Amino acid sequence: QVQLVESGGGLVQPGGSLRLSCAASGSIDGISIMGWFRQAPGSQREPVALIVGSESPKYAESAKDRFTIASDNAKNTVSLQMNSLKAEDTAVYYCYILAGARPLWGQGVQVIVSS
Repeated sequence: QVQLVESGGGLVQPGGSLRLSCAASGSIDGISIMGWFRQAPGSQREPVALIVGSESPKYAESAKDRFTIASDNAKNTVSLQMNSLKAEDTAVYYCYILAGARPLWGQGVQVIVSS
C-alpha cells in the first residue's frame, strides 16, 4: 500500500512562510489529481490547491497570490509554498493524490500561524 508522507509544517508568525512537501512511498500510476487540502478546528476539510492533469493549478480564493503548488508526477511528489501566512491559515494540511478511482491521503501536517 503506497503511503503519502508530508513534511514541513510547524509554527510560524503572521506574514511568514512555510513550504510543505509530500512524497509517495512508492510508484503511483494513473495520477489525475495532486493537491493539498486543509482542515481547521471545527471546520470541514477543504481544498487549498489542486493540479488536475496538465491544467494550470487551481487555488482556493483564500490561497490565491500567496500559495504556490508544484508537482513532479515522475517522482510522485507535490509541494505547497505558503507565503504571507495569516492566522486563518492555521489548520492541518493534507496531501492528496487521485490515481484512477483511488484517493490517497497523507497523514496530515499541522500548520500554526501565531505571534
